[in-house]
Amino acid sequence: MNFIHQTTPTRRDHPGDFFPLPKAIFRLDLDAGEIAVLAFLMYCEDRETFRCHPSYATIGEAVGMSNNTVKKYVDQLERKGFIRTEPTTVKTRDGRVHNGSLLYTLQPIKPIEEAFYERKIREAGERLHFQKALKKYEKRR
Repeated sequence: MNFIHQTTPTRRDHPGDFFPLPKAIFRLDLDAGEIAVLAFLMYCEDRETFRCHPSYATIGEAVGMSNNTVKKYVDQLERKGFIRTEPTTVKTRDGRVHNGSLLYTLQPIKPIEEAFYERKIREAGERLHFQKALKKYEKRR
């Protein structure tokens, strides 16, 4: 019979091995790919500047996606306001300039969450208005 030695749960073994992930990202209609990319960017970010610059390849390797898929999710996260991106350049030893990785700036979650719920409330009001108008129209028929 095999026995697995279990230890009593205690404090985290290595607190430096963890990073904060806002609970709100699971309530804001992000799909799994967007959450994975956003989580990796949060893992990489500088806690003082809220910036990082991993390449698509680095992100993709970490979350199991191709460069094109990472780009798709980065674009979606930027469109939804979670991140801002800026192009960077790299100068080679021989003086040539090449495109570098994007510089990502992660945005505060609170304003994104507030805008999300305001939009949902507005959409619900519009649906209700439409349903009332539709009922009124159907009564006239």
